[in-house]
Amino acid sequence: MIYFFADEHYQMFPGRTIYEHLPENLRRKIAFHENDWDFLEKGSWESDCELLILHMIGGTCNQPLPGDGAERAVRRYCERGGNILLLHGSSAAFWPWRWWREIVGFRWVRPNDPDNPQSSTHPQHPCEVVVAKTRHRLAAKLQNFTLPEDEIYIRLEQTAPAMTLMETTIAEGTFPQCAEAVNIWGGKMFSFIPGHKPVAASNEKLLNNIQTAIEYLTEE
Repeated sequence: MIYFFADEHYQMFPGRTIYEHLPENLRRKIAFHENDWDFLEKGSWESDCELLILHMIGGTCNQPLPGDGAERAVRRYCERGGNILLLHGSSAAFWPWRWWREIVGFRWVRPNDPDNPQSSTHPQHPCEVVVAKTRHRLAAKLQNFTLPEDEIYIRLEQTAPAMTLMETTIAEGTFPQCAEAVNIWGGKMFSFIPGHKPVAASNEKLLNNIQTAIEYLTEE
């Protein structure tokens, strides 16, 4: 089973938009939860989880931070080598947990971050997201795409070795938009950042790339 936990992301509902636009045969394999951490806290999802998908930033959108039960379950999942797909700002899904901050690769830094690095930012521009110059085997399957004006997450902090698969170049510079890190237990931490407003989160090529990532992360 694939478990997908999302928040409403400031009334934009990009997690739900992505889930609802995935092919029906894939949706049947996904248990989707929005603005509800009770199941995450109980931890029963962890035993049969073949992929954890997140589209959330802990403590935002008037949602409580996931608590100790969620931390124990996510930690158990990571320690057994489970893969995680981090959509949009989900490198900050569990930002108060020290061990989490250290394994996500490129992470979104909130203003009140306990490690006190410079905060990340999200200018809003139209952008083109293109495959990076990389030998990662998934790169040949990803598609370049163009988005209308939308949030672009930039100035992330790199806390672990990561390979950039896709990037965007805007006035502020060139920034990773899709990257893979491998955590200390051998699990893949796969970040796919673009997609905030519904028109962006429902972009056909963006969705195809997310589906490609899901297939890659659930290979035997």
